[in-house]
Amino acid sequence: MPKTKLENLIFTAIMAFVMVYGMICYNISLNIGGCTNEVFLMAFGELRIMWPVAIVLELAIAGRLAPRLAFTFMQPTDRPQFITYAVSFCICALMCPMMSLAATILFKEPSFGTFAQTWAMNIPAAYVMQFIIAGPFVRLIFRSIFRRK
Repeated sequence: MPKTKLENLIFTAIMAFVMVYGMICYNISLNIGGCTNEVFLMAFGELRIMWPVAIVLELAIAGRLAPRLAFTFMQPTDRPQFITYAVSFCICALMCPMMSLAATILFKEPSFGTFAQTWAMNIPAAYVMQFIIAGPFVRLIFRSIFRRK
């Protein structure tokens, strides 16, 4: 996975795009009562705002804290694949409440109840999105761009 700061920035930008777009589609679908073709276009409006927010939060906070948290229950000798999963788990645990708070403030009626409901609805979807869709997809893209010998 990313070895340099530039690679980390590129990986973060791609992952944030895929995760944010997917989560925006999910939230719009919840708000309108179902997923329609229009949801995928409507999501680009919020994406312009939330994608940079996600990149900044990941680089400044989650990306620094997640490995520390992961290594509280993982060992450096564990399989690299499981370490990757642990770090991804911790990034989701950190990013989901921060992004839910940002979305609540920017796009909903800001209140603790609205934030709590948004976070509760988003956390299962964020983990499914990360481990089943975005994570494997973005790692495939990243490995295609940065081929290691």
